[in-house]
Amino acid sequence: MSTLHLLPVILCGGSGTRLWPLSRETYPKQFLALGGNGVSMLQDTARRLDGLSPTIAKRPPLIVCNAEHRFLAAQQLQEVGITGVSLVLEPVGRNTAPALTLAALAAPADAVLLAMPADHVVGNPARLQAAVEAAWPLAAQGAMVTFGIVPSRPETGYGYIQKAHAMAGGTAYAIESFAEKPSLELAQAYVASGNYLWNSGLFMVRADQWLKSMAQLQPAMLQACQRAMQNPSRDMDFIRPQPDHFATCPADSIDYAVMEHLPRNPALGVPACVVPLDADWSDLGAWDALWDVLPRDEAGNARTGETIAVDTRDSLLFSQNRLVATVGVSNLVVVETADAVLVADKRCTQDVKKVVEQLKAQKRTLASTHRKVHRPWGWYDSIDTGARFQVKRIVVKPGAQLSLQMHHHRAEHWIVVSGTAEVTSGDKTFLLTENESTYIPIGHTHRLVNPGKVPLELIEVQSGSYLGEDDIVRFEDTYGRGPAR
Repeated sequence: MSTLHLLPVILCGGSGTRLWPLSRETYPKQFLALGGNGVSMLQDTARRLDGLSPTIAKRPPLIVCNAEHRFLAAQQLQEVGITGVSLVLEPVGRNTAPALTLAALAAPADAVLLAMPADHVVGNPARLQAAVEAAWPLAAQGAMVTFGIVPSRPETGYGYIQKAHAMAGGTAYAIESFAEKPSLELAQAYVASGNYLWNSGLFMVRADQWLKSMAQLQPAMLQACQRAMQNPSRDMDFIRPQPDHFATCPADSIDYAVMEHLPRNPALGVPACVVPLDADWSDLGAWDALWDVLPRDEAGNARTGETIAVDTRDSLLFSQNRLVATVGVSNLVVVETADAVLVADKRCTQDVKKVVEQLKAQKRTLASTHRKVHRPWGWYDSIDTGARFQVKRIVVKPGAQLSLQMHHHRAEHWIVVSGTAEVTSGDKTFLLTENESTYIPIGHTHRLVNPGKVPLELIEVQSGSYLGEDDIVRFEDTYGRGPAR
């Protein structure tokens, strides 16, 4: 085998429903700046190995993400200077085991995969890097390594890993068993014993060993992924598995599909071990976990945005647009966004997903989209709407362009606020600058381009009998999107 290289595999799926209303399907938590350091969780994850020992050769990361999030993921990585990235686009979500299998099939032959969920917080990256360096020789020799978090409290929301005998000079341990999320009494016993670690969802394994394990333990899953990756389509940095084949793949996690079988089946020839990790880790699964990792004031309140807390203790106050004020409360979560407000008992934040379930049952878009919607060319914000009209604020990135399109049911008025717009309307193309406007009639073919070096901002006023985003007929699109994306 050639010299081994570490390939960070960032698992970027998931919708983060327990962090609604901030996290939504079209813009889930991994793309949000929640860790208090000003960068998104994906960006933070991609930079987490900066400073790793140069004795370990490291490749640019490989991202496995939802096809709908491809431009958002690519843009965020570009913003922090991470280049050479490949993005494997899941046609549908099938949990982490198929995602890692797609990565292993797309990886170079010399790859040692380091699977890292994009929605975790690691407060001390240097300790994670030290754990990776300790795990490196074990993974290089064929072991499947997981990283177990040294527990700071009895936690009922995590699975646990029971340590067996020490390995590698005490930096790693064989695995005795895995335990499901326990009762509080059992969690207290686990922590008191000193023999249990939280299951982090971080894994390191050679690509060939992972595929070997899948062939022995999950052949149907492997075969579906192999068929999907036999002739993937490629455009830009995107790798697209064949959707029909991937849709037949069973769904399961890395733990259930493979990892938990290894200690009980030594004949498989893939040793399983765990490296303890104490790095201020959190999976940021719900609002109480965010309160736990953010800085807090003398009353125990974590506050973001414009907030006033009077006689308020141990609460999370999160404001995006308006003042959030509380008086005489404790242990609350209050989250304000442009189109929704959440108020919850901090002890009940796991149940926020039930709000999302109700919104979906009512077929309300608040479950999946924000008022501000990101597109590969920029974004728009629906600032007002009513019967037969909608007003949007649109920002187009320098050099970007919307598709050449038309609408069957609405007309549009464009007013340029700043920048320069190149407008195609019917058979005419012309420029508009600040304070100039144009009218696009119903059924008129049109396109908007920003030819300048600064963002183009305009106000769009739509009028007509139907204003849905699916009333778009695309004739040309730089980004390869379908009719209404």
